[in-house]
Amino acid sequence: MGNRGASREACNDTPEWTDTMEVTDKFTFNPKEGIDNPAMTEVAESEAVVTPTPRLCILKREESESFAFHLRVERGLLGHVVRQVTPWGVAERNGVKDGDRLLEVNESFLDDAKHTEEVARKIHISGTQLCLLLLDGKAYDQAVAQGCDLKALARAQRGEDWDPPRLCHIARDSSQGLGLRILPIEGEKGKFSMSPSSGGPAEKAGVCKGDHLIWLDGATVSELSHSAISKMVKKCDHMTVLVIDSKSEQTYVSRRMPILPSMAVAHNLPHKPRKLHLVQAPEGYGFLLRLEKTPSKHNIHVLREVDPDSPAERAGIQEGEILLEVNEELITNLKHNDVVNRIRQSGQQVTLTIISLQGQDFFTRLGLSPLLFYEDTSAEPSESAELQQTADHCSDPQCAPAGEPPKPRVCVLSKGPSGYGFHLGCVLQKPGTYISQVAAEGPGGKAGLLKGDVVMEVNGTNVEEEYLEDVIVLIKEAGDSLSLLVVEPLGYEKLLQSRNVVTAEQTANGS
Repeated sequence: MGNRGASREACNDTPEWTDTMEVTDKFTFNPKEGIDNPAMTEVAESEAVVTPTPRLCILKREESESFAFHLRVERGLLGHVVRQVTPWGVAERNGVKDGDRLLEVNESFLDDAKHTEEVARKIHISGTQLCLLLLDGKAYDQAVAQGCDLKALARAQRGEDWDPPRLCHIARDSSQGLGLRILPIEGEKGKFSMSPSSGGPAEKAGVCKGDHLIWLDGATVSELSHSAISKMVKKCDHMTVLVIDSKSEQTYVSRRMPILPSMAVAHNLPHKPRKLHLVQAPEGYGFLLRLEKTPSKHNIHVLREVDPDSPAERAGIQEGEILLEVNEELITNLKHNDVVNRIRQSGQQVTLTIISLQGQDFFTRLGLSPLLFYEDTSAEPSESAELQQTADHCSDPQCAPAGEPPKPRVCVLSKGPSGYGFHLGCVLQKPGTYISQVAAEGPGGKAGLLKGDVVMEVNGTNVEEEYLEDVIVLIKEAGDSLSLLVVEPLGYEKLLQSRNVVTAEQTANGS
């Protein structure tokens, strides 16, 4: 690796009181009028439970554009909240509104995701087109108050006769070829049906008889003629197709919704990224990380010189594989030194998402992010591994010696031209904040902040029980100089355990 190895404005919590009350005449039951009495009808209607209806917003951007909205978690509000919708931007033009709550991204339910970063990652890897399922803020709050199953509510939009599309990779067989015929659907221009031979490569790859072809090797088939498709099929030794059964396709048509590869279940893909968990040995992780260029002049971070019997080799890393994520954070657009520092700042353990060079080329040709389809081969570290410390992890005198949990440390920052150089994260609807991102060359990185650090104090004020937006207010009030008391997660857990022991002893002694 060159070396071994959401903000929110302060909310006004003042309740808004009304000084008027609607007064109605006392109602006397008239048996002749019975249940048709208007007053009784009004009461019945006012108490009726109305099922909220999510709305679908389809966003398509150019490569140079953003989707022009932000997601946040906010104190007193459940769910992932849409904010900062840019006027006339992609999101606003397609119906996204400030205060909306996000339920699904490309038919993946994300309301229960604990971190907004997880949702943002899903959006980032989806490419240039998004299908968002949203509820406006009022309807969302009503649904939660009524105990509505939001996941079932989202699923109901698709109907019962629905299966997700399938992304199938078909390799030519010497005896049967691709084992597939693609036939135009009579009377429907731009639509094609799949007819796989029994036991052939296409059927083995997940293609079913009668499936409709949506997409072929990155091209939308509705824009192709049957002759053009036939020529493509004859020339290729393998191809990747997006297919769906006809009943499920009708649910998309009825919702006026595109069928995208980012929604698909993968079948028989020849390459997939792998997520690996490494625990550092005294001599490091056992690999070098180098910045290299692809033939198309794109920068990639490549794993080289994997040491025998090192943590890297035992995890399954092979020479020349490409690094995509560090601790589930995308690094493809980061500078090389920033990537190296992400790994160093991870401490004695790190999670890497990697793919082979051939795999990267495969997904690049398809125009898809490989992170849409990955295998999680990481293993949870053992307790002894979590307690293991490396000698070169921290040179700060406040850091604990090897074998002891990390201790709190003070980081003093001076604001730079781009701010303090770090982002805060939080767990949804819980107090407490942590460092979710830190720029290695920014004020935060230079002051010693590490990704994952728990923030205990801001300029001497304890913030362990404060919510994200309150911590942000304190930081803004700090001006151009900031002092943070932080500790790594393991050290914070030990601190909490020791506090619980003291509290228990005080209770036992009657204190």
